[in-house]
Amino acid sequence: MSHTTRPDGIIIALDGPAGSGKSSTARAVAARLGYRHLDSGAFYRAITLAALRAGIHPDGWPRLTPDQLDRLDVHGRPAERGYTMTIGGQDVGGEIRSYQVNAHVSRMAAIPAVRAWLMDALREAGARGGLVADGRDIGTVVFPDAELKAYLIADAEERARRRLREQGVADPPLEEVRAEAALLQGRDAIDSGRETAPLRQADDAVVIDTTGLSFDQQVERIVALARERCGVDPHEQIP
Repeated sequence: MSHTTRPDGIIIALDGPAGSGKSSTARAVAARLGYRHLDSGAFYRAITLAALRAGIHPDGWPRLTPDQLDRLDVHGRPAERGYTMTIGGQDVGGEIRSYQVNAHVSRMAAIPAVRAWLMDALREAGARGGLVADGRDIGTVVFPDAELKAYLIADAEERARRRLREQGVADPPLEEVRAEAALLQGRDAIDSGRETAPLRQADDAVVIDTTGLSFDQQVERIVALARERCGVDPHEQIP
């Protein structure tokens, strides 16, 4: 029997630093369990892209008002097993993961007004449960009552290699890996040091070091934990 009163199942919150594999892992876990995947970072990335497209200089982002954020026309449209990010009604697809967005998203995500603007949408998305959500404050701020919280970590150079491979660099040279690792560590510092919803491990989160794990192994670890939290047999589908 499930240990949750949510109609669609438990909420699984995956947090961790950039490049730790949160989004890809969350997507795979959701597919394995028949849950929906909520990538909170995609919402912040879409707002960042919309502001850049609108010609709003990053120095002016802290002064964005709720009305201005509304006019950016950013939405997460429900899709099969997840959400499609749109700006002005158009699917922005992989553009939200461009180098330009990567360089600015932490700055946008640190703005209290932006986080407040998104909070209601994210919580509404998870109200019924049956959700795997990932980000940097999912288990601490967005869904502090999530039935399962996991904090994914990995060595900085390993995270850098993963990022570069995602960008199409099959065998990144060591110098490039170290440069990317330095960028990630800088982003970690920003995310951990911000006043609003900093990156941190929830007190009741399970820490999973993915440095030496294959992708399938880290997915299986979280699936097993989810089944345990629901009180079902490890080989049964979660209701």
